[in-house]
Amino acid sequence: MIVLNKIYTRTGDGGDTALGNGTRVAKHDLRVVSYGTVDELNSVVGLARLHATGTTDDMLQMIQNDLFDLGADLCTPDMDKDAEKEYPPLRMVVEQIDRLEAEIDTMNADLTPLRSFILPGGSALAAHLHQCRTVARRAERMTVELATVEDVNPSAVKYLNRLSDWFFVAARVANDGGKADVLWVPGANR
Repeated sequence: MIVLNKIYTRTGDGGDTALGNGTRVAKHDLRVVSYGTVDELNSVVGLARLHATGTTDDMLQMIQNDLFDLGADLCTPDMDKDAEKEYPPLRMVVEQIDRLEAEIDTMNADLTPLRSFILPGGSALAAHLHQCRTVARRAERMTVELATVEDVNPSAVKYLNRLSDWFFVAARVANDGGKADVLWVPGANR
């Protein structure tokens, strides 16, 4: 259980922060930027939830919890030392990816195939889900870049990749099952 008695610590006033293993790094360190972008994504998911109901809201709540798991995973380097630790760090697992894939398949089953790219918009929920999709893609890009210089849990990258697909399909569902999707018209304003 986490207990937060004091919110400010002043330990980051010099521009550095602690990772999950206690190592201090600059706040602009690529690992911090990666999990910070995941935190930003969680915030925009919260905005999307203001417009969601029922099953969609339930799935978004699960995603928000997953995003905290993902942040915990990304803030803790040295995966190769996990087995040595008394309390192994929280890591993303394949079951979380499998759940997203199953939800995507279920949501996508009743959608008509796309014949054009979609402009972000339509309903308020769809617009917010498209914003979630783009922030998820940025988080994925940052995490993939991090993986070129440090060890990163492969399930973390896969989760982010699947999550952006989830948001895309969920946005179509939010647009009356795709009927209210705003379609791109190439060269429409020439």
